Amino acid sequence: MATFFGEVLSVYSRAVEEDEEELEENEEDEQIRRELEEKRTVHLHWNPEISELLRAGNKVQCSSFILAVGHNAASFLSAYILASANWDVVGRAVAWNEMSRSRTGPSGEGSACVFYRHKNEPAVLICHVTCHIAEDQLFQWTEKVFGYLQTRGLTVTVLSDSSVADYKTADYLCSSSAPFLRSLCSSAFSDQPVCQSLEQPNIITGLPAAVLNHCQVHSIAAAVYQCYSDVTGPDSITMDKYKPVLTKLGRSIQVYSSQSTDVLRKFVRSSEIQSNLYI
Repeated sequence: MATFFGEVLSVYSRAVEEDEEELEENEEDEQIRRELEEKRTVHLHWNPEISELLRAGNKVQCSSFILAVGHNAASFLSAYILASANWDVVGRAVAWNEMSRSRTGPSGEGSACVFYRHKNEPAVLICHVTCHIAEDQLFQWTEKVFGYLQTRGLTVTVLSDSSVADYKTADYLCSSSAPFLRSLCSSAFSDQPVCQSLEQPNIITGLPAAVLNHCQVHSIAAAVYQCYSDVTGPDSITMDKYKPVLTKLGRSIQVYSSQSTDVLRKFVRSSEIQSNLYI
């Protein structure tokens, strides 16, 4: 570049440097994004028997899949169903996110999403979920789990928790009405639900909604039973609302009330004081 007096000056431009800096930043952002996506990937770990079955190209035979999401639903299964000792742990799911950061080993130890199989009827599976599955992990969770299951003749039952404050109704809802159950079923579900359907404009969200949506798309019989409770922690009265659901599922799913007293006490001990105003 020449000046008015004929002096030749070297041209300096920040455009090249800015482009290089922007390219480096984009590459760094892309690498961070890939690492975060990899970290948030849902991983399933099965026991050696099922792993061998899957490696051979087969799927897990399953006629009844019971999914419990939330502390009351999961505690109910632990106290009334899994306490019978008729179940074996066959798999675990690991899903890291901002609200579920527990570190787990390579085989999924310590995860809060566990799969159980009935010892006498291997086609009956239970999934016990107490961890948070983030919104961006819901699709891959359902795709991976149901991708391993034989879905022909499968019936899915989902037990889930919800606060009564999330329940919308035009009528006054007195405190004595809670807890209560509402159901939502896929079009392939031909049985009669044990409670009335969820009224509009109420919706279900999270993992129960993702599972029901998957079952609706793939014509799988499924029913979600959502319990609305005014208690935030595990509560024996809330858990009792799930009993009619499982009594309809067959002889393999038996509610063991007499054997569950000690187990139930462990879950509800922390929630005996319902108010934080008077301690």
